[in-house]
Amino acid sequence: MPNRLADSNSPYLLQHQHNPVNWYPWGREALQRAETEDKPIFLSIGYAACHWCHVMAHESFEDPETAAYLNQHFINIKVDREERPDIDGIYMEAVVALTGSGGWPMSVFLMPDGRPFWGGTYFPPLPSHRMPSFRQVLEHIMGLWNGERDKVEAAGEQLREHLWQPLVTSDNNLLQAEELNKISMALAQAYDWHLGGWGHAPKFPQPMSIEFLLGRSTQGDKLAGDMARHALNAMALGGLYDVVGGGFARYSVDNLWLVPHFEKMLYDNAQLARAYLHGHLVTGDPHFRQVCEETLDFVLRELCDESGRFYSSLDADSEGHEGKFYVWSLEEIKQAIGDPLNQDLLLAAYGVTNQGNFEGKTILQRAKHDAELGEQFGLAAEQVPVRLRAGLDALLAARSSRVRPGTDDKVLTAWNGLMLIAFAEAARYLKRPDYLQAAQRNADFLLTQMQPGGRLLRSWRAGRAAHDAYLEDHAALGLGLLALYQSDPQPRWFAEAKRLAEEMLAHFSDPNGGFYDTRDDAEALITRPKDVQDNATPSGNALAATLLLQLAAYEGNHSWRRQAESLLAGILPQAIRYPTGFAQWLCAAQFALAGGREVAILGELAEPVTAALQETVWTRWRPFDVLAASPVPVPASSPALLAERPLVNGQPSAYVCRNFACQLPVTTPEALAKQLAS
Repeated sequence: MPNRLADSNSPYLLQHQHNPVNWYPWGREALQRAETEDKPIFLSIGYAACHWCHVMAHESFEDPETAAYLNQHFINIKVDREERPDIDGIYMEAVVALTGSGGWPMSVFLMPDGRPFWGGTYFPPLPSHRMPSFRQVLEHIMGLWNGERDKVEAAGEQLREHLWQPLVTSDNNLLQAEELNKISMALAQAYDWHLGGWGHAPKFPQPMSIEFLLGRSTQGDKLAGDMARHALNAMALGGLYDVVGGGFARYSVDNLWLVPHFEKMLYDNAQLARAYLHGHLVTGDPHFRQVCEETLDFVLRELCDESGRFYSSLDADSEGHEGKFYVWSLEEIKQAIGDPLNQDLLLAAYGVTNQGNFEGKTILQRAKHDAELGEQFGLAAEQVPVRLRAGLDALLAARSSRVRPGTDDKVLTAWNGLMLIAFAEAARYLKRPDYLQAAQRNADFLLTQMQPGGRLLRSWRAGRAAHDAYLEDHAALGLGLLALYQSDPQPRWFAEAKRLAEEMLAHFSDPNGGFYDTRDDAEALITRPKDVQDNATPSGNALAATLLLQLAAYEGNHSWRRQAESLLAGILPQAIRYPTGFAQWLCAAQFALAGGREVAILGELAEPVTAALQETVWTRWRPFDVLAASPVPVPASSPALLAERPLVNGQPSAYVCRNFACQLPVTTPEALAKQLAS
């Protein structure tokens, strides 16, 4: 018999619709019932691709005895953290305050008014590794609820006061470039120069930190560039990176980047594809371009449909086993490839043995360079990558017949915005018209299907959009549209980005500085969340600051720039201490301090000279410059940067400006390149 999740649109909630637990979705009905029956709330938060969420569901939520106990003593609420980041953020902060760490599945116990008083993450069915069993936890909570209610009340009130503490205050201090120098050095001191990355296992990719370092490298910071290149090389060897089909897994469970947690998330692949694109543009390394394109091609193949919407994730599990879809036996590789030389070459390249490197199977991670392989097999340098790719393509074809991991096919606005940036930038820098078409389709979908009544929504699935959009949705989509505008200068993209920023300012602003994560008319929770720390995705506030800075460059709006700089100045002291936790803020601060240029190009967009002028701007990565282009007369919805810029002798013309003060206009790509190089 389905429970109350059967009408949900979230794949994660639908995974639990047949649990014997009487689950409620988050809402008034569940909270009122808890109050009427004087029962504590058990709040379980997870997401569709979460391996340990599946494990706990199988061990506990599918167990009739455990379910009966939950149904008798608790009101049980299930939340998809990806649909409701506001609820997840509030209660994750509570769990971290209680235990010192967090994760998913998240298990939180609440009073009927929503105050948390006890929490944790995964609990096993039997006591294990100094962890209590889930049943012991439930019995402990009921003991507190029935016998020590005063302690429950005190804990709930203490946590509520903790959650109400302001996270950001406005600060009028000026940004200082010296602060970014200190942060770059702190990243270098914490960097693993042997294996790559920051921190120890589980080891997470840090695309925002790499972006910051790549930006530094364009300003002459060689150490930052070396760090970024080393990190990109380490992650691209395989394991974390799927060398067969492209795309990155969520993180590595070891220090070697070998054994991944096999789920593939849209947001990781959006940010990493962009980092590898920029790595290629900075270093010229063709392997970085290959990784970028293979990752974007994976997204088009497995996380996208014909309408252009990007899905959220691929599960870690298939046929009940984590990673089964991605690992190989020696015999499976031989059978799939066929050609003896290609077989031997690939086995040597990836160090494949009969014993394997993961539970008797092999996760492919590069063991030898092309030069070594060429010498070993007597092949010309250009033959090695061609033959290796043929072998990997054969494995991809063989893998397509396996049982696929589940796809979370809901569409999230913020994550789609991040992927929109990646496709739009790759389209113009790599001259890939198919990527531009993907970006255009995606933007059109988000601007129509995600705002059916003119108001932006968070989540879409199966023809239905739901949940008011959050700060990160407005800001990420705004940045995606600006990236697309620079690749496809249609006024619609810019006008919609500006409108989203204006909505953000009108409905999310905190009078004390920064932005709330939720709209001013959103559902009232126990506190109005306001997250400033970057995690796997950039924080909404960091994205908002970035969007205001970019729009200010287009519009000459000093108020928007001051607002962003004030926010940055208040955050940078925390970023100096914890740089990887505030890396999107660092990218925004770098943009603010770099003194970038505004480039305005006037002329019929289809005219060859106009196109050549635009292409001249994108011959190299220019992370701190913005481009606007338009025919004459300029449409009213275009950036202010284009206003009152006449053509020179009726020819397509380019203006290179800084703070809207422009050099003399030029009419040839050569003259524009000279101005950009000065």
